[in-house]
Amino acid sequence: MTPPEHAQRPLLSLRGASKTFGPVIALADGTIEITSGEVHALVGENGAGKSTLVKILAGVHQPDGGEFLVDGAPVAFRSPADSKSAGISVIYQEPTLFPDLTVAENIFIGRQPRGRAGLIDRSRMRADARALFERLGVPIDPDRVAEGLSIADQQIIEIAKAISLDAKVLVMDEPTAALSGVEVDRLFGVARSLRDQGAGILFISHRFEEVFELCDRITVMRDGRYVTTHRTDDVTVDAIVREMVGRSIDQLFPKVEAAIGDVVLEVKGLSRAGVFSDIDLTVRSGEIVALAGLVGAGRTEVARAAFGIDPYDRGAVTFLGKALPPRSPQASIDAGIAFVPEDRRKQGLVMDLSVAKNATLTLRKTLARFGLISGRAERRAAADWSSRLQVKTGSPDFAVSTLSGGNQQKVVLAKWLATEPKLIIVDEPTRGIDVGTKSEVHRLLSDLAGRGIGVLMISSELPEVLGMADRVLVMHEGRITAELPRSEATAERVMHAATASTEGAAA
Repeated sequence: MTPPEHAQRPLLSLRGASKTFGPVIALADGTIEITSGEVHALVGENGAGKSTLVKILAGVHQPDGGEFLVDGAPVAFRSPADSKSAGISVIYQEPTLFPDLTVAENIFIGRQPRGRAGLIDRSRMRADARALFERLGVPIDPDRVAEGLSIADQQIIEIAKAISLDAKVLVMDEPTAALSGVEVDRLFGVARSLRDQGAGILFISHRFEEVFELCDRITVMRDGRYVTTHRTDDVTVDAIVREMVGRSIDQLFPKVEAAIGDVVLEVKGLSRAGVFSDIDLTVRSGEIVALAGLVGAGRTEVARAAFGIDPYDRGAVTFLGKALPPRSPQASIDAGIAFVPEDRRKQGLVMDLSVAKNATLTLRKTLARFGLISGRAERRAAADWSSRLQVKTGSPDFAVSTLSGGNQQKVVLAKWLATEPKLIIVDEPTRGIDVGTKSEVHRLLSDLAGRGIGVLMISSELPEVLGMADRVLVMHEGRITAELPRSEATAERVMHAATASTEGAAA
């Protein structure tokens, strides 16, 4: 990948930036340089300091030390407005548009073009918005109300707003997490167009295939410090992983063979009209069973119904030989089942509560003395599994919202493992977390299986499915279309079954 010839002039340089929050060192050496006409990737584990660095660029945080240059001149941003005025714009994963305003009004909010008598010139505003979208090569109607727009369209609108502000540097923070393949291709087309027009783009992603497809250079961070910068053509994924986490990509799936015992969970004929039909599955002690398939196949819905969160029309769920009543999560918990949901922030954690309180939510009855729970008891109970899972936090009293995504996932796991379950259901256990923490979560799941705990894992990541599962159940449109033992599970067979191509699944 060769950037344009004008990709030589530094638009932005951050050197040796540091930032602390109380006793926590969030950034020890934040160093990056963005040049005109390049897409520059920033990679690192959760907790590596990427978010803090981005917030310094955006003017949200002020660095405690280091040097910050824009167009070769020193700057000291006191607010996001200062950053925008200097030509830096951050495009977040989930844009925040005003839903009741039109696309054009969102782009020019607070700075609408004025005509005679000081009135807003709506015709000019629409024309200017249309010109921005033409420049980006994306047909979006400026008169459309923002409510109901896809995340992809909202991101394009945010990019258009940045261009209208003459942004020289665009920071894209995990922009593809909620996008389909077609939407990702469109976003990449926009990014390349802006690069070719001389903009500098900082691209942050955990998806290496995207980094290597789009980016010209890669900067690696680890433990709050700058590690190195590579030209993308001169480095491999395995080399980047080693620099990020200190181990090779072959170690990401530390599957240990475990003794597989008797059936702990049995689902027979489970059906819910329009959602899933005739689901039969078993999970044995010490076994990791993966539910694979495309988004919308019904995997999460089956797991939620089996656990008792969602209803089902017919069928039966048996755990350790005893029938579980439908619509009773508490009965499942009491029987020894844990459930780690896909959306840890909305369903797995109470973001305003402390790490200790979140890690002990499942132990409230056990910890209570005369109806009261002491903070000391919470911290003591939380410390065990938090220590085992190596949750990185300055204090167990810190709000769980202050943790990185990977550490938040560890807190959810700690909460459920504290109940000493005999079966754990994990839905997308490593979604949105970095490669190093993924390896830690995989090792934990393997260790749990080794201790005789059954694991039902829902995952959309084929390498994770193939690397961790003893058996793979593939779903398509609410039905199980293949059951593959580990020795027979390949990417091709899983994908054939996920798309209901029975010839390929049987090959």
